[in-house]
Amino acid sequence: SVAGEPVAEISSGYEVLLGVETGDTETDVKYIADKIIRLRLFPGATGERGGNDFDIAIGAADGQVLLVSQFTLLGDCRKGRRPDWGRAAAAEIAEPLYRQVGEHLRRDGLAVEEGRFGAAMVVEIANDGPVTLVLDSRSAAAADG
Repeated sequence: SVAGEPVAEISSGYEVLLGVETGDTETDVKYIADKIIRLRLFPGATGERGGNDFDIAIGAADGQVLLVSQFTLLGDCRKGRRPDWGRAAAAEIAEPLYRQVGEHLRRDGLAVEEGRFGAAMVVEIANDGPVTLVLDSRSAAAADG
């Protein structure tokens, strides 16, 4: 919600807090969106491959995505007592990339709700799990390289 007014809501799926870093490109967008689409984080049917808790991708589970812009994820707290936001991309660069992630997810058939870019939002989460993962397109490229 923004200023007490609801702007987006999902029933079951992922809340994606998306931070865009200086230097991110459409390659990073594609990596993150594809990873969100293909991660198997929903439980399989009992007896199906042992009833693995992490067996089904979000699309197969009819899950939804709540996409929230979150530059604070890029706060560097290694020095001093205040976060340094210098790694966060400027809004005019970050917003189009943020929007592209949502578009990519929708093209794959996912239902996507979005927060309001740049707004002070109150986000409520009911974690059913809970599972929290960090996806970093740059770390992935280094690992693949």
